[in-house]
Amino acid sequence: MADHKKDSPIDLGIFARRGAQSGLTAADWIALGLTVLWMGASGAFFLYAGRSGDDLGFDPVAFVVTLLAIVLPVALIWVGASAAKSARIMREESARLQAAIDAMRHTYIEQQQAHAYNVRPTVEKKLDQIVESQKQAETVIATFASSRGRPAVGAMLRPVASTADDQPSLALGTPAEDMQPPLATEDLLRALNFPETEEDQEGFQALRMALQNRHAAKLVRAAQDVLTLLSQDGIYMDDLRPDRARPEIWRRFADGERGAAVSGLGGVRDRSCLALTAGRMRQDPVFRDAAHHFLRQFDRSLSAFVQDASDEEIARLAETRTARAFMLLGRVSGIFD
Repeated sequence: MADHKKDSPIDLGIFARRGAQSGLTAADWIALGLTVLWMGASGAFFLYAGRSGDDLGFDPVAFVVTLLAIVLPVALIWVGASAAKSARIMREESARLQAAIDAMRHTYIEQQQAHAYNVRPTVEKKLDQIVESQKQAETVIATFASSRGRPAVGAMLRPVASTADDQPSLALGTPAEDMQPPLATEDLLRALNFPETEEDQEGFQALRMALQNRHAAKLVRAAQDVLTLLSQDGIYMDDLRPDRARPEIWRRFADGERGAAVSGLGGVRDRSCLALTAGRMRQDPVFRDAAHHFLRQFDRSLSAFVQDASDEEIARLAETRTARAFMLLGRVSGIFD
């Protein structure tokens, strides 16, 4: 028990405070001894010199020189003692500060690890729900297609007579997805922003329609990948408040302009998000490939989108989570420079 108390940091702190409050330190005792020694030696010297001298009159110059010879070394001694005491106090304070910083860093690391293992970010949960809904929609579509393509058991037992009303096959092997109607702009914008909550039925419906569209599905899946990867570093598009760029700047970028003319698209000012994203781009090749793939898909989709979109629709596109991710990754990649 005695050894435990001796090694306890609390007891050591008490001893340190008691030592600081105990009065004179070793430097003070040394300075006091030197002062007494110097005063004694100076007094003996001048007493002897005064007795052996012939002129006993008062000389101001001699008095000042004598006073300086006695007082100045004493002052220097105590200045040195004070400097030694200040250096010791600074060393102790530095040690306490370093210990406090280490304790804070250790606590922060433990909290981050507990957060990473025990808490799932909200956006990651949303994206997982979106993936699950996507899988369910694809399963329903596959089931519907298989039921349409395979006759019932009763029909297979009956002979099939060919009629003139049978639907002819498409000429030149046109893919079925090319015969789908184009995706409405409203549905596309809602899909690129992703569903807000679990009860956002319109958002999930728009997302399913976008995933069934061959061109929109590429951008939606690429955006979903980068949003999931960004959420692993605690970067969420809802927290970003980028500067709004005018629709004509988006049109210029879609037309291929680069440089100062389109620098307004890099309106993300959050330094922490920019630093984390830039570090991830340098260190994580998977994230870097996903980000470059997403930037290419967004660039292609934007070029097609602005041809028929109004300025209001372009402004709404810029407010989506997908567009914010594009602005963040585009600024980190330097495509707006």
